[in-house]
Amino acid sequence: MNEVELNIARDRGSILATNKVIRNTYILLSMTLFFSTICAVATMVMQVGQGVGFMLFIGGFVMTFVVRRTAKSAKGLIAVFVFAGLMGGAIGPIISLYMVAYANGSAIVAQALGGTALIFLSLSGYALTSGKNFNYLGGFLMTGMIVAIVAIIANIFLQIPALSLAISSVVILLMSGLILFDTSRIINGGERNYILATISLYLSIFNIFIHLLNMLGALTGR
Repeated sequence: MNEVELNIARDRGSILATNKVIRNTYILLSMTLFFSTICAVATMVMQVGQGVGFMLFIGGFVMTFVVRRTAKSAKGLIAVFVFAGLMGGAIGPIISLYMVAYANGSAIVAQALGGTALIFLSLSGYALTSGKNFNYLGGFLMTGMIVAIVAIIANIFLQIPALSLAISSVVILLMSGLILFDTSRIINGGERNYILATISLYLSIFNIFIHLLNMLGALTGR
């Protein structure tokens, strides 16, 4: 086999590997989102309080480290579903709060779900079909996340509604950028582990949904 044939074979192998990661990532992402939905409904039915919901969220946050440590083994699959279950369970009390606090709570939740789906499908689909490399966004997104985290912590004490809306807007923009960035890394070979790719996309979707809820509740809640 000459050098040209070797390069062709290598390219084909790379394309097949990339397609496999993409397929496995979106299958696993769909499964974890479905499992999260079941857990969210379960905590809503059980009328789990905000305190327990917060503890579930902390548990989910801790599980992100477990997932990253076990992502190269079969334990990673178990860990990612535990993570998804905890995060879904944490969403349940938040949704219940909106349903009770606002007369149009159901509409707010439905709009947040629809908006989140539209944002994710549009951006991820664009990255997949265009094949563009969005790695250049990495530094900007990291800086933006640090600023957003500082602002979120500050607003816990300040409790300024306008700042809360601004933070939610920024976080949605940052998570949208991360969807482009993460999808691009999968396509261009920057991420070969579909479990890690799944958890990255899941977290972006989770944050977009939560902050859309906050924005819609503040702007259209009644």
